[in-house]
Amino acid sequence: MRAGWRQGLAGGRQSSIRPLVRPELDTPAATAAWLTRNAVDALPAGGLERKLEEARAAGRPLRVKLGIDPTAPDIHLGFTVVLGKLREFQDLGHTVVLIVGDYTARVGDPSGRSATRPVLSGEQIDANAATFQQQALKVLDAERLEVRRNGEWLDMPAEELFRLLRTTTVARILERDDFAKRMAAHASISALELLYPLLQGYDSVAVRADVELGGTDQTFNLLLGRDVQTAYGQPEQAILTMPILPGIDGERKMSKSYGNYVGVSEPPGEIYGKTLRVPDEALATWHELLLGEPPPAGVPPRDAKRALARALVTRFHDAAAAQAAEAAFDRVHVEHRAPEQVPEAAFAANGEGVAHLPAVLAGAFGISTSEARRALAQGGVRLDGEPLAAEPLDRPAAELEGRVLQLGKRRFARLRGG
Repeated sequence: MRAGWRQGLAGGRQSSIRPLVRPELDTPAATAAWLTRNAVDALPAGGLERKLEEARAAGRPLRVKLGIDPTAPDIHLGFTVVLGKLREFQDLGHTVVLIVGDYTARVGDPSGRSATRPVLSGEQIDANAATFQQQALKVLDAERLEVRRNGEWLDMPAEELFRLLRTTTVARILERDDFAKRMAAHASISALELLYPLLQGYDSVAVRADVELGGTDQTFNLLLGRDVQTAYGQPEQAILTMPILPGIDGERKMSKSYGNYVGVSEPPGEIYGKTLRVPDEALATWHELLLGEPPPAGVPPRDAKRALARALVTRFHDAAAAQAAEAAFDRVHVEHRAPEQVPEAAFAANGEGVAHLPAVLAGAFGISTSEARRALAQGGVRLDGEPLAAEPLDRPAAELEGRVLQLGKRRFARLRGG
């Protein structure tokens, strides 16, 4: 299997993240303090320091595990909080084991869920897994990375599954806050979901993890992994839990399900624009978790957000892309001009050369004619930057030909008669 994952990484884009400036780390205690400085929990107390001492004595790197299920094709900024911590381990010479949960994704992680997750097809999971691995390399160092799929070991004989099930009790599994809340609400819990924490724990056994990382919503699973390792006669892993990044709404955790995410592979303009939508109250958290430092002192939130947006575009694209994204944003939202590149949209006129505006809007932006009429009535439509009156709804086609139609703040189309 090792040859397979090395080949898979060979063509990937090397991370643009550079090692952080850090103090002199000449002892395991100093190293542990550095690595846990922005973690929520480091369990058990002193556990990471002991692992570092053992690794130094044995002359080997730690094996630091992260498991993520490919339930969506894109990595968002919330994932990079944990990936960034993994990169710190790599920069200290340790090996990161990234487990792509192609098998656990078929079960569905119940963490933070009030209902059972929808089931994905095997084809969807495989496609997501391939994309996910390449996007992870935007943060991680390929030279100190081992990528595994847990289908390698979770496709196990029934006898081995029974052995795994004997390592815990139903009462222990039901201690999970997610399950307790769902039971209290009389919501369904599938038997597969009860199995999920054990499968994740067995991942730690399969790769002989020394340390496992996850978000604070993963604490139960990570601790149970220690129990499973003990049952299989392995040393228990140390645990680090990282804060959860709020989404661009500033309220709920970043998630594709909530539509409040910023994907690391999104175009520069999308990353830049979405970052500027972060509420002022969440700005300090974003700076700390994504850049490792607080916002610049004495800088207004608007300027601090711009600096953050530039830094994120530079990280996942490059400095030129960040400069271009900022210029494009200012052109549209500050100077109130159309973007330099505007997609064309065909429209139709009747035999007398007259076009019906609601139909033009519907065709250009994929909305209904009733939505188009409402946007016109609310003053949300512009033509070459000038507000378009709600009446009359029928306009000569010659007045529209070649001009830029704008719906709201971000949607543009150059009209071409069909």
